[in-house]
Amino acid sequence: MSAFAKQLGDRLPDPGERAAANQLRRILASQAGDNKERRLKIVPEEGQTAEIVLTPGLSDLLIELLRHIGAGNAVTLVPVSQMLTTQQAADILNVSRPHLISLIEKRAIDCTRVGRHRRIKAEDLFAYKQRRDDDRAAALSELAELDADLI
Repeated sequence: MSAFAKQLGDRLPDPGERAAANQLRRILASQAGDNKERRLKIVPEEGQTAEIVLTPGLSDLLIELLRHIGAGNAVTLVPVSQMLTTQQAADILNVSRPHLISLIEKRAIDCTRVGRHRRIKAEDLFAYKQRRDDDRAAALSELAELDADLI
């Protein structure tokens, strides 16, 4: 990881970074939509031009990342193979650490013991988060249907 990328992960983006992120996001978004690869050309002040091919998936991921940076949000990238502490996992789910521990004890989220400490694979945490979000969406849809029946 470059020093610049690490610095940005430890702080909020400054106004110049936010503006650059929004500009790049608008450029990428204006070219997205038909599931084709996109080519970006990087033109340094000196040296050769470099061409970068962005697949639709990579382009969508980059647009989402730039959207958060452009809005002034801090962003942390977590590889799915990374092992997380219970506090890191709780922060990602936006729940308290004691609540996360109760989810682990109910076996809603798998964990591994390292000595006395619990570690959660990011992949397992994100799978739980997806299930939770799907369940919430289904419940909200059901409530909307019940509300429509009453009107």
